[in-house]
Amino acid sequence: MAVAPSPSLAGREPETVTGLFATLESPLLGYALRLLSDADMAQDVVQEAFLRLHAQFEDVREPRRWLFRTVHNLALNQRRHDHRIVPITSGNTDAPTPAADPPDPQPLPDEQLARWEGVNLVRRSLQNLDARSRELLTLKFNDDLSYKEISARTGLTVGHVGYLLHHALKALGAELAKAGLVS
Repeated sequence: MAVAPSPSLAGREPETVTGLFATLESPLLGYALRLLSDADMAQDVVQEAFLRLHAQFEDVREPRRWLFRTVHNLALNQRRHDHRIVPITSGNTDAPTPAADPPDPQPLPDEQLARWEGVNLVRRSLQNLDARSRELLTLKFNDDLSYKEISARTGLTVGHVGYLLHHALKALGAELAKAGLVS
């Protein structure tokens, strides 16, 4: 007894993955794009669906329906995955960031140690300068005075203040270069 072909397949050749791809790629891309709103991700999802179909083509009874269902499921999985990723935004935003730990303002221990060593080297180098040079550097950098204000306070001319500060900084730089702090 011969079995009659089912009416849905009567007059049609059996479907192939290549034929399904040619027929359904565009509709599946449109469907995935509506679900994901990202063209690249939609292409990835459709490609993944066809790869899965190819791997199990013999076991799939309704490949068209199966493809749409697979694209749907892959797109939903992708959306779930994307919602788990919290984007890092640059700049200032008014929206609060969920459970973000504020950065620790303290430098790392090795950075802090290097800074202390550098500060101690600068202090020792300053001690190697003559008293007038130390005084001028203190007035300029600690008290933040201008050359004119330093001149009024010390009785030196403005030009002489500049000359002495220049040579004091040059000597300090040479001392720090010897210690390896600056190059």
